[in-house]
Amino acid sequence: YELSGVDCPTCAIGIEQALHGKDGLETAVVDFAGGAIRFNPVYEETVISVLKDVEPNARIKASSAAEVLPDADTSTINRIFSFIPLRLLSSLVLFALGLTALSLELGTPWPEWILFAASYALAGYPVVFGAVRNILKGRIIDELFLMTVATIGAFAIGELPEAAAVMLFYAVGEALQDRAVSRSRDAIRGTMALRVSTARLVSDNEVREVSPESVGIGSIIEILPGDSVPLDGMVTEGESWVDTSALTGESVPRRVSPGDTLSAGFINEDGRIRLQTTKEYGDSAIAKVKKLLDEASSRKSKTEMVLSRFAAIYTPVVVGLAALLIFILPLFFDWTFSDSIYSAMILLVISCPCALVVSVPLAYFAGIGRASRDKTLLRGSDILDGLSRVKTFVFDKTGTLTEGDFRLQSIVPAGDWDSESLLQTAAEVLSLSNHPIARSVRDAWGGITESDAVDSFKEIKGKGVMAEAGGRRILAGSSTLLLQEGISSPNPEEPGSIVHLAVGGKYAGYLLLSDSIKQDSAEAISELKAMGTRHLVMLTGDRKDRGEQVARSLGIDEVKSELLPEGKMAALEDIITRSPEDEGVAFIGDGLNDAPVILRADIGMAMGGSGTDLAIESADVVFMDDNPIRIPRLMNLARFTRRIVIGNIVFALVIKLGFMVLGVFAGLPMWVAVIGDVGVSILAVLNSLRILYGYKSNIVIKKTI
Repeated sequence: YELSGVDCPTCAIGIEQALHGKDGLETAVVDFAGGAIRFNPVYEETVISVLKDVEPNARIKASSAAEVLPDADTSTINRIFSFIPLRLLSSLVLFALGLTALSLELGTPWPEWILFAASYALAGYPVVFGAVRNILKGRIIDELFLMTVATIGAFAIGELPEAAAVMLFYAVGEALQDRAVSRSRDAIRGTMALRVSTARLVSDNEVREVSPESVGIGSIIEILPGDSVPLDGMVTEGESWVDTSALTGESVPRRVSPGDTLSAGFINEDGRIRLQTTKEYGDSAIAKVKKLLDEASSRKSKTEMVLSRFAAIYTPVVVGLAALLIFILPLFFDWTFSDSIYSAMILLVISCPCALVVSVPLAYFAGIGRASRDKTLLRGSDILDGLSRVKTFVFDKTGTLTEGDFRLQSIVPAGDWDSESLLQTAAEVLSLSNHPIARSVRDAWGGITESDAVDSFKEIKGKGVMAEAGGRRILAGSSTLLLQEGISSPNPEEPGSIVHLAVGGKYAGYLLLSDSIKQDSAEAISELKAMGTRHLVMLTGDRKDRGEQVARSLGIDEVKSELLPEGKMAALEDIITRSPEDEGVAFIGDGLNDAPVILRADIGMAMGGSGTDLAIESADVVFMDDNPIRIPRLMNLARFTRRIVIGNIVFALVIKLGFMVLGVFAGLPMWVAVIGDVGVSILAVLNSLRILYGYKSNIVIKKTI
């Protein structure tokens, strides 16, 4: 759900804490930086009730629905005062008139008092009323309380210009900060905007626009030139060039004609086409990608969680310290109580933690958005933190470092078999397998997709297949599979992947296939080494000689070959055990057999273009174009984001500490303190936006796959 009407990060924290106190909402997440709130829709009414109680101006809106809180506070006075530019401009004019009256020395203070009070009321109305509302609801100490107490304290000691100036500058600063955050949200959402809003459904020779969610499997939809494909399907009519870059990263358009499949999110460039849907919208690739992006900010980094807890403790501590200063300072210095109250008010003004609780989540949010622009999807901001400590990368070979597109190199029949009949038998028995090698064998024979000749079929993960066809038992796969059945097979010396065949209990021959290394794999490995990666490992179910050949050519430190799926898991467990506790281990794969390993790694990565749905759903990181060079590019982005986060924290704390010391002990005017506080927040927000606008990877992509 989209969240609006929440103007301060501490208010967002308060909403989240209130939600966590309700049954079923213990895991609800309020994302201030992203302007979103996430919860189980079953508890929507409870959420609305909590929002009305905690933050009456808050509104939530489902991502594809109308506004959920139409009855939020829309009174005339609220609408008038919420028009920020007019309200603040009027306050500024009144403040200037107050200064003029003060300089004229009219002989009575009432004109300037009235002008300063009016300026204060216009600028501070939302702050004071918000503080009072929170106090009545038992939420006493927050930034609204700090500003209200500080400015009322200034009024109490006769510093009317200071009080009005502080509230005016604070309101202007908050407006500027809100605008910066809002624009950054829009920019980041723009990089992640994948949703197709309508589909042109063809029914009874009529075309009408409907929601993609309402279109069933088998329906016919029409896509006009320039339109996005709303659902996955197969072209039934028309030809066109299609831009697939939104999902695959491939910059070169692809020609499609009847019989070709399209994925939701592709863009039709020039011709009118019709397609028959093969999946509902919720099961389409683009829906899964959108869901991953929508939920990305739900998984908060440890830094964000620590800052939330810090803000909850820090603010009450500062209030207590300010109260102590009022009584302690006159004991040690030649100060009046008015002086100590003024210094305490400065401490309250400068102590607001907004710079941290706004800029840090925004930095992570920008990092997720910047990654999506680079065809890389992250499951949460915690992944950016996790990547910064990864020192070991474990790669699956096929489809990750190699193309995963096998080419038949030779056919070696045995006994009475000839090459053609051996290849035909292999294609038939592998017709029901989705393994890349099986697809390549079928393509070599002629693209067989199913065979009525196969009576029974069983696929044994990591070994091959067993089938019954024409009254004969056929085995196709590794030498290990054949050996289990008591059938011996040769061990060819040629590098490549071998598919042995046995028919009726006798060895029939083998097929030799090769898989080429991706163009950018070597550079990806080189870049990872250059940035301090300690250990690079490759796991493969392929033959030892082929695995070692690929590892040598890429400069990989260690290779484990001829692994079954459970062998890959055991190998990863061993690598994790051998790695230092403070270092992370990342695994990158694409296949069905990789899903458990991806899930087990500290950071699991999947090649999304060729990867299976299960592998992608298990992964923390999904690379949409399958290019391994994205891995070091992501590492650079994660480290840059981490530097921005640490920089914001150090900058905010150092500047605030400096202003506190100057304000308390050096007589710094309160209005200068508030400008310093607001300035720190705005600069920290702008620094976070460097991730989106100022970051540029020094690793160039040579090829988009």
